[in-house]
Amino acid sequence: MKAIKNTGLVIFLIGLGIFTALTVVGTFKLTQDDFNEFVSDNGIKSDLFIKAIETTVVGKEFDGMMAFSPKVVAALENANAEHKINKEYKKVIYTNPHDMAAMIGKKAGSGFIAKNKGLMWFLTFGLGILGALFFILPNVVLLGPKGIKNNGIYLENATNRGWMAWMVFIFLVAFYLVLYFRSEYAVNWTYLVDPISESLSGNPAGHWFVYGFMYCTVMTVMAVRMYIKYRHNVYQMVRTTSVLFFQIIFAFLIPEIMVRLQMPYYDFKNAFPLDYDFFFQWNLRSLINSGGIGIFILVWGTVLTLVIVPVMVYFFGKRWYCSWVCGCGGLAETLGDPYRQHSSKTLFSWRVERWLIHGVLVFAVGMTLMTLYSFFAESGTVLGIKTSNVQNTYSLLIGSIFAGVIGTGFYPIFGNRVWCRFGCPLAAYLGFVQRFKSRFRITTNGGQCISCGNCSTYCEQGIDVRAYAQKGENIIRSSCVGCGICSAVCPRGVLKLENGPEKGRINPTQVLLGNDVDLMNLVNQK
Repeated sequence: MKAIKNTGLVIFLIGLGIFTALTVVGTFKLTQDDFNEFVSDNGIKSDLFIKAIETTVVGKEFDGMMAFSPKVVAALENANAEHKINKEYKKVIYTNPHDMAAMIGKKAGSGFIAKNKGLMWFLTFGLGILGALFFILPNVVLLGPKGIKNNGIYLENATNRGWMAWMVFIFLVAFYLVLYFRSEYAVNWTYLVDPISESLSGNPAGHWFVYGFMYCTVMTVMAVRMYIKYRHNVYQMVRTTSVLFFQIIFAFLIPEIMVRLQMPYYDFKNAFPLDYDFFFQWNLRSLINSGGIGIFILVWGTVLTLVIVPVMVYFFGKRWYCSWVCGCGGLAETLGDPYRQHSSKTLFSWRVERWLIHGVLVFAVGMTLMTLYSFFAESGTVLGIKTSNVQNTYSLLIGSIFAGVIGTGFYPIFGNRVWCRFGCPLAAYLGFVQRFKSRFRITTNGGQCISCGNCSTYCEQGIDVRAYAQKGENIIRSSCVGCGICSAVCPRGVLKLENGPEKGRINPTQVLLGNDVDLMNLVNQK
């Protein structure tokens, strides 16, 4: 069995290596006809940019994106600078220079990779999937009897911040940096999934389609691991199936099909303020101009945030979204499951968590109020502050760096819920409701607790579950996402996830001495 796992690891690393190499290899040659079509399709009016590209790029062959991209970036930046000096603002191209390099690079791809998409898909995604499955499936035999035990989790280099974990860390961080800040280096990746994108939306793939496809692929493969590891627990099996369903169907397939039907691209499960740009001016105008379907999306997004979310949290806790629906939570519970034990349980981390996550929520709400004021008042500033500057700052610091680069890239080092615990504004909103007005709690039976510590070790939100269990206290925490792993790994059945009447909730600051209410009152009086 070990030989199969090692073979799987080698196959996976080969696929990952080829996938990574695609960022810098390849042949790019832009023809005049392709460039003319690109200019027409994108409504480019900058004669300076057009001339620069025709002079430095068109008709020339480039080996790799590192040779191709600087030409396009320089042409765009120089043209825009000249137009601004001459106050020719109608000719300024507001597309990010690196995104422009990606768009033109997509047109210019002409080598082996662009012409052999199926083969290259197999050598990257195909080998990655096969290798991962070969590595995972032997666990059916190696795990032995059903049940989770806290044995060996800190002895494997993949789960104890060893070399394998650091490799995953480096790849994830690099992947998100390319995705958000250097999209031109993802052009070869887009060729791999062009046939899939064209079959769904009718359009060639962009780097965000690559991300969506990879997201679904990784979640599906790692879900196999979840099904094996937690095969003794029905709740975990159903919950894993749920996040897969909502990610693949609602977040990936439906939005792509909507584009094919000439509708706005929209993920119906994505609620504000996680969907922070829902109320941005460009999105509001786009939805309003889309007719009936756009108005429906606008109404649905508002109702989802203000009505459905708090009502569902009242009855089921924030777990209904964070652990059953959310794509961020879905990735954390599948790809991130091997690293959940790295979530810090210190008091310092808890203090940072409270200030940071609620600070992001305040930032998101404040930005949205400014956006709505600017939209209805038709003004670009609020109290002298440019709304667009606030939006760009949030998009960069929170939407890209925090949610992507740190939130996912740091899984192998700081645990699988870095974003959900410290940054997600929707999690903060859900947490408010859960903490003060919800029927959800985790009940404990202190008399059965043997203080093994499995529950605290596996808590991805950094909650010291054992401390509650030892005292028999209900766990009512705003940060708890109700994943249920603490209950799944408990060898004594001490922990139970429940939705009951509010009056049955025990305040976590109280100590449960027993079932005798009179005894508790007597102690309180003394």
